[in-house]
Amino acid sequence: MKKTKTLAASAAFLAALGALTACGSSASAGASATPQNPTSLVLALVPSQDQSGLVDTAKPLTDYLSQKLGIPVTGVVSKDYQAAVEAMGAGQAQIGFLPSLQLWQVSDKYGASVVLQTERNGNISYPAQFMTNNPDKYCTDKPVERDGKLFCNGADAMKGPAGLDSITKVKGAKVAVLGPASPAGYIYPILALQEAGINTDTDIKQIPVTANDASVLAVYNGDAEVGFSFWDARDVVAKDTPDVGKKVVVFALTDEIPNDGVALTKDLPAAMQAEITKDLEDYSSSDEGSKVLKSIYSITKLAPADPSSLDVVARAAAKLGLS
Repeated sequence: MKKTKTLAASAAFLAALGALTACGSSASAGASATPQNPTSLVLALVPSQDQSGLVDTAKPLTDYLSQKLGIPVTGVVSKDYQAAVEAMGAGQAQIGFLPSLQLWQVSDKYGASVVLQTERNGNISYPAQFMTNNPDKYCTDKPVERDGKLFCNGADAMKGPAGLDSITKVKGAKVAVLGPASPAGYIYPILALQEAGINTDTDIKQIPVTANDASVLAVYNGDAEVGFSFWDARDVVAKDTPDVGKKVVVFALTDEIPNDGVALTKDLPAAMQAEITKDLEDYSSSDEGSKVLKSIYSITKLAPADPSSLDVVARAAAKLGLS
């Protein structure tokens, strides 16, 4: 059922992109042995939180690229992680802001170049977090407060792994889970549970959610006892739920996950790939660009990518049959 829904979402996204690109890029998948300069570009965005308004939020970025490149650049939001990968593989999107799994997939499957990775407050990796509204069950010590938020089991170190001895207690609980392509919302925490001896199909009741902020809110509202998200997704909803850091306690962190980044399709000429890469890196270093990227994805900087850092994601995906 999950695969059917993913394929349907991917098809819908591809159809929407097709309408944008029908008169756009002259460089389509398999069209020519030598990549040609396109007449327009599509930038695929994958939301890590509520997607409403994301294209408008990203408009200063697409306007900037349009000006620098001298051709229209349009932003499109995918509701599904895999849809963005397939769009790039089909030549219907040329630039992708993608999570780590999809960066590896689009490179491995379609020959795209992973050119940039994000930095957040100087970090190029992050852990997935286990959150709960029932700290008495999951915390083996008294929760401590950091920046108005509660942590226990050593998770206040803000570096994974931490507290994983406690995750066996998740057995029998309702757990907010993102789609299987999400590194922080599915892959890493599910892998951690399985390695702890939990059958994630039968030992927990999965509560599907669409984004990291939805996972936080599911725990906050009591719809799930435990939730997964990137660190620290509680900040995303703090404006509307200022007590979220006290009601939702982080009790474990997974191994570190490479940050998301930017991929460019192989259909773009090398010179244009280099120009887009430089333009994006320069944009992230400017005051205006940094502010825009932070509003889109909480990015503080875009830095040259290390494709080998994605090997750990590939291994994790292989273990879960997601590669």
